[in-house]
Amino acid sequence: MTRQRSLAQRTISSISWNFVGNAMQIGIGLGRSILLARLLAVETFGAYGWAHSVVALSAALPNFGLGSAFMHRAPETEDEDQAASVYFTLQLMLTLAWSIMLILSAVIFVKDDARRIALLWTTLITVGKRLASTPRLVLMRRVIHSRLNLIQVVDIALSSVVALALAWRGISLWALLATDAVTFLVSMIGLYVWRPVWCPRLTWQPKIMRYFISFGSRNFIAEALQYALDRVDDLWVGSYLGNTAMGLYSRAYTFAGYPRTILAAPINTVSIGTYAELKDARKRLSQAFFRINAFLVRSGFFVAGLFALVAPEFIRLALGAKWLPMLNVFRLMLVYTMFDPFKLTVANLLVAVGEPEKIARIRLIQLIVLLIGLFLLGPSWDIAGVALAVDAMLVVGIVGLLWQVRNYVDFSFPRLFVAPAWALGIAMISARSAILLPGVLGSDWRTGFVKMITFMVFYALILLVLEHRDWLRMIQFCRSYWLR
Repeated sequence: MTRQRSLAQRTISSISWNFVGNAMQIGIGLGRSILLARLLAVETFGAYGWAHSVVALSAALPNFGLGSAFMHRAPETEDEDQAASVYFTLQLMLTLAWSIMLILSAVIFVKDDARRIALLWTTLITVGKRLASTPRLVLMRRVIHSRLNLIQVVDIALSSVVALALAWRGISLWALLATDAVTFLVSMIGLYVWRPVWCPRLTWQPKIMRYFISFGSRNFIAEALQYALDRVDDLWVGSYLGNTAMGLYSRAYTFAGYPRTILAAPINTVSIGTYAELKDARKRLSQAFFRINAFLVRSGFFVAGLFALVAPEFIRLALGAKWLPMLNVFRLMLVYTMFDPFKLTVANLLVAVGEPEKIARIRLIQLIVLLIGLFLLGPSWDIAGVALAVDAMLVVGIVGLLWQVRNYVDFSFPRLFVAPAWALGIAMISARSAILLPGVLGSDWRTGFVKMITFMVFYALILLVLEHRDWLRMIQFCRSYWLR
């Protein structure tokens, strides 16, 4: 079997496993999110979301870009086992130092009891999760994702049972915090106990450590800026608008993020390994880049458009009236989750070819745009203004990244976006028009169903008319490797 064919098979197999695993996670996770939203107060989600934002934002320090250094193919990482040991050693030292600083900060500076408890607990659990990052990266480097998906499915199932049981008994904050503990335990068992992927050990290799620190320092700024772009808006909402606004904003982001989890996350986790193996073959890299991102754009437009249409009915029927204030934010966040996966896989390409500094420059510009937007729009338009600032930041990032990757891959911007944009526009207009038919309005169930079916039919038809040849080739390509 040729190396090219082997990589293609591993890529498609990993994406397929990710789709199956994510479909199961979405089914369980969506049900859990809906039930918890009904059982718990909005403020509880605010305290939990704020703590996670602080931990996620500061986690750039112990990560220090080391994961990207391990994924990047270089002479220092050719011996996978030795490189993994060095990565584990560096990660352990940095994580312990980070956790001590964060715990002290929580005890000294955080006055709100719920926020302090959530921050302390999340920090401790994150230390444990970081210990499991090495075998995860080993599997990702090999482009083998079946075990990772099994772990995630078991995690979401067990954590849902625990969280709902606690919430049903009236234990609010700990119902959310318990999910993190279950994630830690399942990861440790699935990666280190059951048929261990990699056996942890400490290794001191100055040459390899210098490579990790050198590459990591180049990628650290890019990763730190990405953490900031993902979490600064949460921190701003929690700090300036309070737990209630934070609860609404965090749930809007969570539910708006399901389109990304359904279709994009399975591909993003695979793309960096695929790009890394193809970095010296421009034609094949360009083909992989276009196929991956063409699917992300089309699937993202479809799911985000569908969610935006049925958002009012979904909130009223599934979550309850107390969550209706998040409607506009939910729709605005769908714009972010529609394009963000595409932005991430484009950034993965620059990491794979060893140019993380270019990502850092673009993300710095994005952060400036985001901060300006927060302080201009947030005070006047509340959480809707924050969502608008996030969308503006995203557009700036996509334009900048596409400008950079043109040096490494060949692609057509119109081929990526024109057809799905037409399909989205026509499908949404058709769906909005369909509910004006006699007898449709008056029931959320009926209105939501009509909008959903109309949108799905028109979106699929427009894409088939405009791109039927491309889709036939893609189906044949995937089918040939699935059969092998």
